[in-house]
Amino acid sequence: MSDNDWNAPEEVMWTGRFITAKKRGKWEYVGRARGIRAAVILAIDEDADGRHVLLVDQYRVPLGKRCIELPAGLVGDHDASEEASLAASRELEEETGYLPGRLESLGEFFSSPGMVSESFTLFRAHDLVKTGDGGGVDSEDIRVHRVPLATLPDQIAAWRDQGFAMDVKLLLLLGAGFLA
Repeated sequence: MSDNDWNAPEEVMWTGRFITAKKRGKWEYVGRARGIRAAVILAIDEDADGRHVLLVDQYRVPLGKRCIELPAGLVGDHDASEEASLAASRELEEETGYLPGRLESLGEFFSSPGMVSESFTLFRAHDLVKTGDGGGVDSEDIRVHRVPLATLPDQIAAWRDQGFAMDVKLLLLLGAGFLA
């Protein structure tokens, strides 16, 4: 990026309901409209059978296929003053059918900073209680997966073989295995 791009004014190219395409100098990128943020939830369910991570899959139009992901959702898409932790709790229950007894904020992260200004707050969900089947709202068609952490790398390999896309945030769970 040239020095001109750092100092150039931000131009809005177009705005949709959820995203805004922007330009600064020659640099083009996308951001969330109206200050909307995201919450992502790392939910580990522990019982006598061991530790299981809650994952979801849903069809993602930009990818043209279903994607395996950590549960997540928008913060402030209906109420700009919504707390990220309340959105995380709501989204976890809507998507997976589990309600967290406690949420721990692990901080703010940026998903693809070279082309998207969007950030998300990562929450660790503790003391999970099953309240329903999950699946999302309206026509989201979200499928819930409760996967033993011990078999997660093999399960992800199987999903890849089946043609699923993998969300980069799954590296939270696979990262140490890549360093071995």
